[in-house]
Amino acid sequence: MSEASEAGAVRRLRCFIVEDSAVIRQNLVAMLEDLLPIDVVGHAEDQAQALGWLESADGFCDLLLIDIFLKVGSGLPVLAAAQASGRAGKLVVLSNYATPDIRRRCAALGADRVFDKSSELEELIAYCADIGAGERS
Repeated sequence: MSEASEAGAVRRLRCFIVEDSAVIRQNLVAMLEDLLPIDVVGHAEDQAQALGWLESADGFCDLLLIDIFLKVGSGLPVLAAAQASGRAGKLVVLSNYATPDIRRRCAALGADRVFDKSSELEELIAYCADIGAGERS
């Protein structure tokens, strides 16, 4: 084990975002990269782009943030494909529609957590910080 690991150093996370709103995506990238040791390595605006990235050589990340309702397609098939591929560490849904039903559906498809965009951003930040510190399994 390296000295950095022994000292409990926080590791930088590779994050990929599936979000169709450019404004939300830009704000999310700025928030994550400013507050956390996260490198946003890319984004997709629709289901096809996200599935293409997962299948690509670069399609690995520590954290995959997925919006469910996209302008073209849905985040649910992306979530299922990411779970099946094993190419993403943590699968996190960030949606304005984080209803109990959506939370159950996402959990059944392999989501580690579901956060409401409008009210749970602080919880998302804390969750991501814990992942970087190795505190979330």
